[in-house]
Amino acid sequence: MTRWVYPKGSASQGDWEVSLGAQDSQAVSGWQYAGLQVARLNQGEQVSLPAGAWERMVVPLSGSYDVTSPRGTYHLRGRHDVFSTPTDTVYIGCDSPLTIRAVQAGRVAVASAPATTHFPDQLVPAQDVDVALRGNGPISREARNFGMMDNIQAERLLVCEVITPSGSWSSYPVHKHDQAGPDETALEEIYYFDMQPLPGAPEGVRPFGYQGASASDDRPLDILTQIQPGDTVLIPYGWHGPSIAAPGFDLYYLNVMAGGGERDWKVTIDPGQDWVYRAVESLPLDPRLPMEEQK
Repeated sequence: MTRWVYPKGSASQGDWEVSLGAQDSQAVSGWQYAGLQVARLNQGEQVSLPAGAWERMVVPLSGSYDVTSPRGTYHLRGRHDVFSTPTDTVYIGCDSPLTIRAVQAGRVAVASAPATTHFPDQLVPAQDVDVALRGNGPISREARNFGMMDNIQAERLLVCEVITPSGSWSSYPVHKHDQAGPDETALEEIYYFDMQPLPGAPEGVRPFGYQGASASDDRPLDILTQIQPGDTVLIPYGWHGPSIAAPGFDLYYLNVMAGGGERDWKVTIDPGQDWVYRAVESLPLDPRLPMEEQK
């Protein structure tokens, strides 16, 4: 299953330390819709992407940026890191070249999906990001929705990020979205990971967590992989999860989703695990969430 799991540095191309499933990126057999590129830029450096039949969303992971398309320049105030706060993001419509210039050094992600519908550029300020606290007890997590159905107009692209506190599980109970129908949408999904050690960790400690995915029908899928900062996992179909934050390390992932049908996030929960919601419903939400209030 190595074509679905990309450790840091294994999916680099040109200016991008991650370049998967997008225009001018590494081709992945069996992958059609969701794309991700990540660049690390020093102050004043820039990267550019050409016009094409792609819609894109620019997400600062750290640092701040000016994003320029034919319709204007958008300043993304950014953040210190992914755990500190939500961030400004901007959607850039299809057939638009764009340039990203670092005002402050950091890492920036570009989510993409094939598109032919010409939606306008859309700036989503950090203060407008929909922060949703989900789950209870050991399955508590924080979802930041800035590129989902109710946040932007887009043809295919869905983008959000999730924070899971140390020792907790997210993408659990596991779920799937690989069949088009009234109760489920068919979406590919990319997980891009980061972690932070808890206060008191020794200098140079190696952060890690785990990501799983498994088959939901006769298509083979069996992933349970240790993940580290900068790793990427593609999930083409099947059950998504769990995403496990190892004790000692908070876990972050950026999700990029896209498919060939309805632009919506409708999922099926594994019927063998949906009882877990009821088992933990009396437990409080993890008090470490939302993460930005602890900074």
